Amino acid sequence: MDFMSVQHAIWKVGTTPHPLRQGALPSEAILEQMIVASPEILSPDWMLIGRQEVTTGGGRIDLLAVAPDASLVLIEIKRDRTPRDVVAQALDYGCWVEKLGNDDIAAIYARFAPGRSFSDDFRVRFHRDLDEADLNQAHQLVIVAGALDPASERIVAYLNERGISINVLCFQVFESDEGQLLSRAWLLDPVETQSSAVAPRNAKEPTESWNGEYYACFGTGPSRSWEEARRYGFLSAGGGAWYSRTLNLPDPGDRIWVKSPDHGFVGVARVLGTPQPLADFTIETESGMQPAIDVLTEGTYHRAEIDDPERCEYFLPVQWLDTVPLERAIREVGLFGNQNTVCAPRTGRWRHTVDRLRTFFPRSGV
Repeated sequence: MDFMSVQHAIWKVGTTPHPLRQGALPSEAILEQMIVASPEILSPDWMLIGRQEVTTGGGRIDLLAVAPDASLVLIEIKRDRTPRDVVAQALDYGCWVEKLGNDDIAAIYARFAPGRSFSDDFRVRFHRDLDEADLNQAHQLVIVAGALDPASERIVAYLNERGISINVLCFQVFESDEGQLLSRAWLLDPVETQSSAVAPRNAKEPTESWNGEYYACFGTGPSRSWEEARRYGFLSAGGGAWYSRTLNLPDPGDRIWVKSPDHGFVGVARVLGTPQPLADFTIETESGMQPAIDVLTEGTYHRAEIDDPERCEYFLPVQWLDTVPLERAIREVGLFGNQNTVCAPRTGRWRHTVDRLRTFFPRSGV
């Protein structure tokens, strides 16, 4: 018998609401076809790059995707396997994914999208060039299932807590007058598995315990201004949940080191609060507290998507301890870097980075 902690229910809106009856897909193969046709069923922030690839062990993965930071996402659909079997299968396939090189990934995409360029499509999808040094530096495992037994849930939680980035997307089908409806929910908060995926790829850089210092990536350009962030005390991200939801990782009082892509490290701060959408965020000016949307003029901050809770800009209030302008950013070989907006790195390189940055930011509070 299957069990599931994540329960779904849908009611028809009206003066006398009534729940929709649960249904079932004719086969889970149909779900795979739906995901290929509309990948946002899984995540609006991933790009599918492979399907039904044969692994070195003779298995066959269901789907492979890439995230904005060039990490890979292995997607396994439960089909007729027991929940614990599919967890074990996903882990086995993860061993295969971890060893994929850049040429392997390009070949996989060539089979998935014949005649297309992986690097070109990555640029169009994520609005940045693909840095091959970032490709497959980490990966996530995602199991798509209608139900999961308690033992499998405990295994997934246990692995995720210990740095194995694995999650379950639970789905259910409902019957309506217009046809079947698909509902889905994550077993674990996706920000947990996204954060866990920030890990070294090989034994030369072993995973270590986290040193308590957060890393942040603050993208500059037309979307946002580093000088405004320095002036008014904030970090921000938007354009999709993948970018903005990791702003929830640090708690008030935590310290965070900030890097600007293509420039280098530009500051260190203490977190003051929790993320707020642009529509609600206020900043202190010479005239008192003012709505950020009225004060910030040097970036768009995704104003066009202010009413979209998934894609709007979110702001994390911080107290800057030390900062430098972009032209004085700290950039050295060997310093940590990642495209996640915020993460808690567990690598020796991160410890080295923080030690080096303390010499460049003397007011960091250490």
